[in-house]
Amino acid sequence: MKMRQGKIINQGLEDEMEVWGYQLCLWKIVLVGVGAVCSGGLLLLLLYWLPEWGVKGTCTPTSLREAHTLLLRTTDEFRQWFRARLHVISAPGKTPFENVDPQLVAQLPNRDGSIQERGRKSGERQPVQILYFNHHSTKYYWNDEIQNFEFYKGLEDVKVSCASIHSDHSSGLARTLQAYRALFFGENEIAVRVPSLFKLLIKEVLNPFYIFQFFSVILWCAEDYYYYASAIVFMSIISIATSLYTIKKQYVMLRDMVAAHSVLRVSVCRGNQEMEQAMSTELVPGDLIAIPANGMVMPCDAVLVQGTCIVNESMLTGESVPVTKTSLPSAGEEGAQSYDKEEHKRHTLFCGTLVIQTRFYSGELVKAVVVRTGFSTEKGQLVRSILHPKPTDFKLYRDAYLFLLCLVGVAAIGFIYTIVLSIMSKVGEKERGKRCLLKPSLFESLDIITITVPPALPAAMTVGIVYAQRRLKRVGIFCISPQRINMCGQLNLVCFDKTGTLTEDGLDLWGVHRAASGSFSPPEFDVTGENLVNSTFVACMASCHSLTKIEGELSGDPLDLKMFNAYRLGPRGAHRGGDLPS
Repeated sequence: MKMRQGKIINQGLEDEMEVWGYQLCLWKIVLVGVGAVCSGGLLLLLLYWLPEWGVKGTCTPTSLREAHTLLLRTTDEFRQWFRARLHVISAPGKTPFENVDPQLVAQLPNRDGSIQERGRKSGERQPVQILYFNHHSTKYYWNDEIQNFEFYKGLEDVKVSCASIHSDHSSGLARTLQAYRALFFGENEIAVRVPSLFKLLIKEVLNPFYIFQFFSVILWCAEDYYYYASAIVFMSIISIATSLYTIKKQYVMLRDMVAAHSVLRVSVCRGNQEMEQAMSTELVPGDLIAIPANGMVMPCDAVLVQGTCIVNESMLTGESVPVTKTSLPSAGEEGAQSYDKEEHKRHTLFCGTLVIQTRFYSGELVKAVVVRTGFSTEKGQLVRSILHPKPTDFKLYRDAYLFLLCLVGVAAIGFIYTIVLSIMSKVGEKERGKRCLLKPSLFESLDIITITVPPALPAAMTVGIVYAQRRLKRVGIFCISPQRINMCGQLNLVCFDKTGTLTEDGLDLWGVHRAASGSFSPPEFDVTGENLVNSTFVACMASCHSLTKIEGELSGDPLDLKMFNAYRLGPRGAHRGGDLPS
């Protein structure tokens, strides 16, 4: 039966998917339950390995608006299937950027989604029921106008112009509006959920290789091959335990690395021009925050509307040279343009980057408007690509599957041939003799399958991958997708687009090339030498900089810091240990 046409979500994006709606069907569920009992659970395994069969086998097609379960399929060459469960939230409006009536404050849901009843009067506007589902750390909400699901990135969704960001968000969001938007965007955090050992165990054990191994062990025990079966079981337990420990540890390390500096206190303007302290997890798109003079690690993506910042973006770009961010234009042709994160990159502070120093004028605070939060930020998208990597289509994998398929084919031919030969050799014997001799013949036929496809293959592959992970860990390389290691073993050349990806975050002063008579002199590595200390070159290095003292500590461009420190820390430097020269 041909599958009906599904709706397209994320159209034109890298994670474009087709989506179909399904409702649970009682008679199909009963039929699958009976089949699972009759097959000894093999049917449930098949439905686990093939999500599309699991949905179609227990549900009937329906519209997306009336659906209980969604079936998703990527539109790329891999055609991956996923299933998602629909949920409902109650909200005063349908989209996060609607203007909420202040009278609806009493109807705003709590953190658990329940509505606070505060003497609702008759005729008062009722909360709207909105469908949504989660997929790969992203929430998709139902939109009645387009009759499809969509996800909200941030302020860019409303095509706001640069000038309107200045005019409409210069005083910050009211507390009511902030609470309303938090319903849709959730907490501003990039939460890496570490799976429990039980979930990791189920995912590992339900691998087809281990299921085949379990079948082989039962067969060997029935034939009294207890020692060999025990050895395979012992190897499998050790390999599974080692694999689970390694994967769990990698998840924990990734969570700790992402969580570092991700939750902090920030100064937020709540619509009354007065700044108040709040946790960064409470930020939503449209909030106005103040950047402290001594800098901070950005907890969100925000666009500068007042002041200038020097930012170290090495966490995202790998480049060790800081960049200067200026405020967003508010007038002219540039002010009339719609804000775009890529086009206005020089005005945007990205999540996870380090603001080294701020510059402001006339005593005004350096302010920025939040445009994206959580997994929608640059850092969030990077973490999401690590947690949910795309499958790889390498010739190595295709050949490996083809080889296993050939082995299965050879085993099937041998199995059928042995069964037929055994039956033909027993023709003419007594009925009792047939029953006695067919049992060992069946076991011998099944032995051919276990011999042709090695049952110890998954254990051997797991041990090899775990050993490779430990070698990588010694040099600071972490991997939560172990199958990628086999793929990397086939690479002969790795190309990088910039040197910052391979080097350290910071730079060190290597030496000095002074210019004289139109050419460069030989390099001088000791900047504290007698011939350099009193030179105009060192005087320029010590005075021409953008450094300032904040709370007794030097702050500013790391390049300026390296040059100034190399100069003033010299044993005979004129300004050694002194104040900043101007």
